[in-house]
Amino acid sequence: MTPDQRKYLTLLSEKFPTIQTVYTEIINLEAILNLPRATEHFMSDVHGEYEAFNHILNNCSGVIRERVGRIFRYELTPDEQADLCTLIYYPREKLARLHAECGGGDRILAITLMRLMRLARHLSYAYTRSKVRKAMPVAYAYIIDELLHATHDERATRQIYHSRIVDSIIDTGSAEDFIVSACTLIKRLAVDRLHMVGDFFDRGPRADTIIDRLIDYHSVDIQWGNHDVLWMGAAAGSEACIAGVIRTNIHYGTLDILEKAYGVSLRELYLFAERTYTADDGMSAVEKAVDVILFKLEGALIGRHPEWGMDDRLLLHKVDPEQGAVEIGGRVYKMRTREFPTVDPADPYGLAPEEQAVMSGITESIRSSQRLEKHIRFLYDHGSAYLIRNGNVLFHGCIPMEEDGGLAQIAYKGTRYAGRAYLDLVDRIARRAWSTHDPDALDWMWYLWCGRYSPMSGRIVKTFEHAYLTDRSTWGEPQDAYYELTKNPEVCDMLLAEFGLAGAHSHIINGHTPIHAGAGESPLKAGGRLIVIDGGFCRAYHKRTGIAGYTLISDPNGMRIKAHRPFTSVEDALDSNADITSEDDRFEIEDEPLQVKDSDTGNDIRAQIADLRSLLDAYRSGELKEGSV
Repeated sequence: MTPDQRKYLTLLSEKFPTIQTVYTEIINLEAILNLPRATEHFMSDVHGEYEAFNHILNNCSGVIRERVGRIFRYELTPDEQADLCTLIYYPREKLARLHAECGGGDRILAITLMRLMRLARHLSYAYTRSKVRKAMPVAYAYIIDELLHATHDERATRQIYHSRIVDSIIDTGSAEDFIVSACTLIKRLAVDRLHMVGDFFDRGPRADTIIDRLIDYHSVDIQWGNHDVLWMGAAAGSEACIAGVIRTNIHYGTLDILEKAYGVSLRELYLFAERTYTADDGMSAVEKAVDVILFKLEGALIGRHPEWGMDDRLLLHKVDPEQGAVEIGGRVYKMRTREFPTVDPADPYGLAPEEQAVMSGITESIRSSQRLEKHIRFLYDHGSAYLIRNGNVLFHGCIPMEEDGGLAQIAYKGTRYAGRAYLDLVDRIARRAWSTHDPDALDWMWYLWCGRYSPMSGRIVKTFEHAYLTDRSTWGEPQDAYYELTKNPEVCDMLLAEFGLAGAHSHIINGHTPIHAGAGESPLKAGGRLIVIDGGFCRAYHKRTGIAGYTLISDPNGMRIKAHRPFTSVEDALDSNADITSEDDRFEIEDEPLQVKDSDTGNDIRAQIADLRSLLDAYRSGELKEGSV
């Protein structure tokens, strides 16, 4: 035994001081390996659409309705099943409706309570009793544990015991609160882990509420999207990112998220815009003010980073205000406005004093927002540029590639990075921007939002053309070669190998690019090697995609993807049991149901078992002395 091994095993012996405690833990871990593998859900690009997102969390992407149908198909009518589902989704609201409509009733409460326990018992079979106990609401953990393990073939005395528990719950007036707790447990057991593959912010109005919901979620990880890193950069203090956030929310009419949700004052910006610009050419004064500030800040960034190769995006100095025109790529285009009063031809990318004062004030307001700080810290604590999980690699946008199929080489401080190494670099830079506010790292946060080789974006972003030109032929945003090349399974296999993955059950999972399901496009690419799960959650995309978002589900039986239809409202759900209908496509079926031993968790458990066996050998050989429990 080496000194390091002795040191480690000595520390391990503090937790397992005797041969018996080691035996017990090995037996426990070996048993866990043979449980069903946990169910995981993957979602992407929710873009501020809180009500639809929250409903999908509540109905567990349709899994609750499936399980209710399976358990109660011979006992309850379709309407009764729908009532039970809605109760599980919105227990407090549904109970209030039922109480107002029919006054409740002890018998109804008792029947409902036992139905919920049957459903919870069915879902709990995938977990150890210890894990189920930890998932229970603390106030009712003992009672729920007792009722979960009631069976139909128990002796009469046990049946009386469980019936009396139910009667006592009702007699004490705690039935409705208990039902709420049971519904929470059911939703907790239906999905073991949630993977969010980027883009919470922008387009929809309630990204802040989505993040509040996820902060309370039992198990979630995040892969940052381009809209997320824009907000992350803004919260870290990048003025270019701040201007980008403001412009994006002006465009989508969602400035309330800054002003009301996060308490960021834009008053000085509005006053400056009113003093400086007019609104007589189809653009608001504040829109004009922010656009000019943004393109000045972007130009300064590009000038500081020639290695980005983005000089072609320096367009502000090519504007001719008198003619209302700009020269791009050798052609002259008419512009929507001629108002550029703060642009100095001698220093076109320098902020005017009033503009700098406005940006300094907004930056200070953003940095002072405690709620925004909490939300962005959550994205950092639970997020990363990519994640490898159970044979899959998850990232939002792309792995930058060249047209010839090679990995794009990106220069950073004298070294070139590509593939996984580049994503690792990006992750480190993003964390440095937040923790140290390093100016270079803050510059890179803007680049990750819209830079040519950003893995979160993966396209040449034409913000200037969208802002000022009516000629839509200029709006096209060429995509990274990744998006075309990954239609080939061999290219996907090469990229998977870059992350140490191989085999028929390994996949690339990303979002970012909406799938036009209504036009027949499939989220499954390259024979299922690549799965794109951006189905257009935000309402603005529903007509283009034909659906309202995807959930990818990985369960013991394989993988399937659910295409969701638009959600109407919570009121409709409560009034008429309206649900999000989903079309199910199981594209990967396992020959035998997967178990914990077939997962990353299984690998971790096997490593723990190996360590425990080493400790057992040390006890038996006398190299370590047993302690006492």
